Amino acid sequence: MRGRIGDMWGHHARCPQPEGSGTCPRNVDFYEVDRGRCMEERLQKILSQAGVASRRAAEKMIAEGRISVNRVLVTEPGTKADPDRDEIRVDGRLISCETERIYILLHKPQGVVTTLSDPQGRPIVTDLLEGVTERVFPVGRLDYDSEGVLILTNDGEFSRRVAQAGRRMPKVYRVKVHSKPEEKDLEKLRKGIRIQPGVQLAPCGIVELGGERNGWYEVTLTEGKNRQIRVMFDSVGCPVVKLRRIRIGFLTDRELPVGKSRFLTPDEVERVFKLTEKSSPGAGKGRRSPD
Repeated sequence: MRGRIGDMWGHHARCPQPEGSGTCPRNVDFYEVDRGRCMEERLQKILSQAGVASRRAAEKMIAEGRISVNRVLVTEPGTKADPDRDEIRVDGRLISCETERIYILLHKPQGVVTTLSDPQGRPIVTDLLEGVTERVFPVGRLDYDSEGVLILTNDGEFSRRVAQAGRRMPKVYRVKVHSKPEEKDLEKLRKGIRIQPGVQLAPCGIVELGGERNGWYEVTLTEGKNRQIRVMFDSVGCPVVKLRRIRIGFLTDRELPVGKSRFLTPDEVERVFKLTEKSSPGAGKGRRSPD
């Protein structure tokens, strides 16, 4: 049994926790009576897990008054709700927290932006997905002039873990640069350079692959900034000519043509969760597997 209990912004009339105890969640007007405790999470987490937006973007949406819970407008960042029971709407549209989880690996070509919309009308990554009608979003970025593997999903928790995986899922790139930097310059880049006041790049791996007049390198990042590799080589006078991301952790571009995508297998999704060392209950359940 479950019902509307008390005032939405105050202590619940029948909540089993005493008022002022600090254990009764605020900003929720429902609780699970038969369990004797509230079953809710922060709205930004719910929205992220439902594939609506990242947690940071969801916080902004809440502050802008675009979210309602049980038809009551919410603008307070700490608001909680029960994703299984409450009616949560974004811009008036009801969201589903039971969305099928989808995990896609795309080989992005050059000339495509890694966003869900573009004011200049350029092609976006989701234009390349075949047979995917659900809303998915890219995990991280790959700039307009670069190509390579990119993960897209509607699972906010999966996205967060991949983005924060660091050394557990390094990103590897093949890079061609104009001319060839000296070894002392490469060593400086490996140690991490300061690209502007207060912004220090993390150490990275750089292996020379060959090239006579123009150098080819394999660059491994465990912590990346926007357009980092281009900024790095620009700083030593050797601008990037070509850049392709060939690997994210164990996920590679092998047998994945440019512009094509595939669904991750259940084993691959499970492996990502294990690599990030935080087993999530039900991780990967309800996901779509390759046809």
